[in-house]
Amino acid sequence: MEITVQLPNDLAQRAEPAREALEALAIAGYRSGKLSPYQACRLLGFTSRFEFESLLKQRNILDQAYSVEDLESDLKTLRTLSENSATSSGP
Repeated sequence: MEITVQLPNDLAQRAEPAREALEALAIAGYRSGKLSPYQACRLLGFTSRFEFESLLKQRNILDQAYSVEDLESDLKTLRTLSENSATSSGP
């Protein structure tokens, strides 16, 4: 799908107005909960969530940054997957 947006002249004169608008859209969607981190990454053409986290950090948006709780949850999931893989491959 393609969306066309008319920008005021002062905004259109910026270095990369289309990219800036796309980033603003992705960030606003993520912060409002309308977009998941995965969806925001896809919208921006990123290959990992860490690229999106880096963009948020560059913009000083830290309210939804990757937290200790996120890390603990990811580690728990990794352990579960590892255990399941070990038991399913069996002797």
